[in-house]
Amino acid sequence: MTVRRDLTELEEAGRLKRVHGGARSLNIYQHAELSHRDKQIINSEEKKEIAQKAVQLIKEDETIFLGPGTTIELLAEIMEFERLRVVTNCLPVFKTLSKKQGNLKVYLVGGEMRELTKSFFGEISNKALQDMHFHKAFFSSNAVKDDEVMTATIEEGQTQAIALDNSIERYLLIDSSKVGKQDFYSYYRLKDITAVVMNKDDYDTYQKLEKEVQVIV
Repeated sequence: MTVRRDLTELEEAGRLKRVHGGARSLNIYQHAELSHRDKQIINSEEKKEIAQKAVQLIKEDETIFLGPGTTIELLAEIMEFERLRVVTNCLPVFKTLSKKQGNLKVYLVGGEMRELTKSFFGEISNKALQDMHFHKAFFSSNAVKDDEVMTATIEEGQTQAIALDNSIERYLLIDSSKVGKQDFYSYYRLKDITAVVMNKDDYDTYQKLEKEVQVIV
């Protein structure tokens, strides 16, 4: 199935609006989470822009955590470092980084895998992350409204929160379409995040976030 056909089917189903460079989700509340394939298609250019900004925040010799999400996967693709330690609970991120050259140490946190996001969560994941500490964490979310960072499942949110709590700096990577949206479970607060990294959009979108957190655009 081609990307063009995927976009057409999602548009006909009323789940997105096609725009230049990709598409935007029309759902205010995420009643049913999009598939991994659909997430890769929606706002693809914006996500690439965000990844390019985020990679500049990473320095050699750091220990970082990378959470699940298609924006984080794009970040992993463009990471080129000689000395870096990376921990992730996302299988696609691990596969991408494990192919990189240089003295890159990559750790995959195991546990129960959620097929939709290809990420690990649960008791095994949580126990492993509780004993780890990071210079920086880079993560994404399905929705951000007011001070709340939201995702589709309690279990994934809890695992993410542990990694964030154990990080000195925390960076949320989201495209502007996530702002003002809602999802099932709130797992973190904007006031506890170092900065939000997002694509360029209208000033009103930034203003909604800047009341709570620094925004990097």
